[in-house]
Amino acid sequence: MATKTKLESRRLMDKAIEVMRQSVNEQRVDGKPCPLVGAVLLRPDGSIETAYRGELREGNHAEFTLLERKCAREKLDECVLFTTLEPCLIRNHPKRGCARHIVSARIKEVYVGIEDDNPSVAGKGIEHLRRHGINVQMFDRDLQEEILAENKVFFEWARQQEEKPEEEPLKLSKYEISVQAVELKDLSREALKLYQARAKFGAAVGSEKFQRLLRQQGILVEADGKIVPSGFGLVLFGKEPGHAMPQARLLARADLADGKSSRMEFGHAMVLVPGELEAWLNKALPSTLDRSRMERREQVDLPFEMIREAVVNALIHRDYEIVGQKCQLVVNEDTISVKSPGGPIPPITLEQMRSFSAPMKSRNPILHYVFARMGMAEEQGYGLSSLKKHSEKLGLPLPSYSMEGDSLVLTIYRTAESATKGLDQATLKELTPEEQKGWIFISGRTGTSQNEYARHIGVTARTAQRHLTHFVSLGLLRRVGRGPATEYLKP
Repeated sequence: MATKTKLESRRLMDKAIEVMRQSVNEQRVDGKPCPLVGAVLLRPDGSIETAYRGELREGNHAEFTLLERKCAREKLDECVLFTTLEPCLIRNHPKRGCARHIVSARIKEVYVGIEDDNPSVAGKGIEHLRRHGINVQMFDRDLQEEILAENKVFFEWARQQEEKPEEEPLKLSKYEISVQAVELKDLSREALKLYQARAKFGAAVGSEKFQRLLRQQGILVEADGKIVPSGFGLVLFGKEPGHAMPQARLLARADLADGKSSRMEFGHAMVLVPGELEAWLNKALPSTLDRSRMERREQVDLPFEMIREAVVNALIHRDYEIVGQKCQLVVNEDTISVKSPGGPIPPITLEQMRSFSAPMKSRNPILHYVFARMGMAEEQGYGLSSLKKHSEKLGLPLPSYSMEGDSLVLTIYRTAESATKGLDQATLKELTPEEQKGWIFISGRTGTSQNEYARHIGVTARTAQRHLTHFVSLGLLRRVGRGPATEYLKP
C-alpha cells in the first residue's frame, strides 16, 4: 500500500477539493442540483491520478471516471483513494454504485470527505466499504467544512429529497426496521407536531403527504403489508418508546450542595426530552437572581445550551445495540457529565474528540437528520464546535472526553475553578497553588506553548517550562515538537 504521512494525506485531501471545484454541472430537466465531487488516486510509486464529476461525460461520477475509465487497466490493490463525497452505494439499473466499483478495484484504504446528507442513504456507502475490509478515514474537519460550503445547494436539497432508492440499501442498525408489536397509534401527536413546526414542513401532521415524508426519512417503514414506525421512528416520536426499547431512555440526577439528590427518568419521545429536561433542571436545582434584567427574575445558573447540545448528541450518537445501558446526565456543584453508551464513531478517535478536531460523522443518520432539521443539533457532528464556542464565551474550561467502560463520557465544567476539582486527588496534591492556577488557564484551551503560558500566568519562561514539564510527567499534557515550536497538548 502506498506510504502516506499525515502531511501527505492532508495534501491529497486538498488536491481532491481542488479537483472537485472543476466538476461539470449536469443540465437536468427536473432541476435537481448536482454535487461537486473530486477524487484522487495515490499509487504506490507516489504518482497520482485525478477525476471530477462530469469530466469525461456529463453525469458520470468522479470515482467511476477515475477507476473505470482512467485507471481501468491498472492493478489498484496498493492504491489509496481520496474522494470528497461519500461514494454512492445504489444507482439506477444498470449502473453500479461507486462504493461497489471501489470494492471491485480491491482498494484497501479510502479517505472520504463528507457523508451523504440524505437520511435514507447516509453512511451506507461508507459502511459497505468497511464491511468489505476497507480502512475508511474521514477528511480533516476544516476541509469538510469547505466541502459543505462549496456544495451548500446540493446538501440543502439532499436533506429534503423525497425519492426512495429503487434498491433497498443496507442497514446501519437493526432499528432502521420495525420493532415488534408497534403501530402508528404508538406515536405521540405532540412530538410529531413539534417536528412539523420546527422543521417547517408544509404538510399537516396525519396527512398523506406528511406520512410519505416520514417514510422517506426512515421514520416509518412497511412491515407485513402495514405502515408502522421503525425502531428509530419509535425512539424519536413514540409515546413510550422504552416499552419496546428500554435503552431509549435518559436517566438524570442532580446532586445538591446539602447532600440531597433529585432524580428523573425521561422515557417520552426523544424530540421532547430537551424541553422536559430543562424544565426539570429549573425545578430541581436552586435558582439565582438574574440582575441583568430590569425586572426581577430567578434562573438556574446552568449553561443550558451546552447541556442541550451534550444530551442531544448523546442520544443521537449512542450505540443502540448496547441494550443494557441508558444515557445518563449527572449535575453537581462543579460539573455536568453526560454518559453515552458506545465509544467514538469509527474512524473517529478519542484523541480527536479531546482536541475538538473530530471530523463530522453520524452513527445514526436518521436520528441526526431529525434533530438537525429541528435546529437542535450540528450538521453531521458531535456538536464539538458548539460546545467549544459556548465554553469560551462563558469563560469556562473546555469540556473533556473520557471512556468509562464502553461508554463515552463528556464532562462540562460549571466554573473556571472546577477544572482542578475534576482531577483525581492524587494528581491534585502534586500541583502547587501556582500550578493549579496554570492548569485552570490550560483547561480553557486544547493546549499551549511555553511563551503563551508564561505570558498568561505571569511567570518567567523558566518557571513556565518547569510547570509544563510537571504537567507532562503527570500525564495531563503531552509534548509535541522541539525547540521554540514545542506545543503542550492535552492527551
